[in-house]
Formats: sequence, structure tokens, C-alpha cells
Amino acid sequence: MPTKLPIPIEFRLPESWLPARPEGFDAVGVAFAAVHPRSDAGFAANITIDGEEPPASVTLADLANEPVERLRDVAELVEMAHRREVGSVDAPALTQRLAFTSVVDGTRRDLVQSQVYLSLSDIEDPHRHAVIRLVLTATAAQHDAVLGDFQDFVRTVRPDTETEA
Repeated sequence: MPTKLPIPIEFRLPESWLPARPEGFDAVGVAFAAVHPRSDAGFAANITIDGEEPPASVTLADLANEPVERLRDVAELVEMAHRREVGSVDAPALTQRLAFTSVVDGTRRDLVQSQVYLSLSDIEDPHRHAVIRLVLTATAAQHDAVLGDFQDFVRTVRPDTETEA
């Protein structure tokens, strides 16, 4: 069962990407997942969305450090290839790219994750904010080919003004 996001968001999937069925996607805490229709040697690039309401004292960098440490517990050769704070004072964001080697379905794979952390205010209560994490995971060989789709997807993410609490 998917996890509920702390604030409702809206987004548009890139053309040809397909929503993944929650029971078919092995990721604890994921609110939404989508897969690319063309796999690379049996691995389908995927986009996941999750989020939380962190305490005010927790920075985006603090939150971005957590998955790096979790990956180090289950993957080999985890490397932070890139990290940058972006956005504005009112809407801060952080991007990072991780490269790692992991065994997926019995096959050792070189994978890349592009992660985006968006700090969003709740439309109904502007003092309440959440951090939404958007993650693209792809093989190292396919990452650059699907990165543009992910960037287009990220540009569509915003608080949902249509959903009632």
C-alpha cells in the first residue's frame, strides 16, 4: 500500500512513463512510483515520490544525507557525484546524484539516482511545510537518456490546489 504524502501534490508524468502498481514495487515509504517502458538489460528506470514533515531544525542537506547512508548499508561503492542547493529562500530545493553498485534480482548493476528535495508549503496552512523527495533510479547506461524526462517531470510538481483535506 502506498504511503500518503504529508501535503497533496499534483504532477504530470513524462510521456510513455507508466504508473507502477504498489504491490509490484518494492519500496517502503513510497507514495507513488512510475516506470519507464523500455528496460536496460532487465532493469526498468523508475521515478518514485515520497515526503515528510521534518522539524524546522532539519535542513534539506540533512534529509539528503539519510538515503546516502541507507544505500551504503545495502549497496557497494556509493558515491555522491553531485549535490547542489537550488530554488529560492521561499521555496528551497536540493538536487543530488548518487552512483552505486547493487544486486537487483540476482544481477549486479551499476545504478544512478538523481534525487530532488523540494520544500513546499501547504496551500491551506502556509506555516506548515513538507519536503517532497523525487527520485529517478536508472542504470548508469540509461540514466542520461531518461534524465530529461525526469527534469520535465520535476518542473510539473506543485502543491495540489484542487484536493480538499
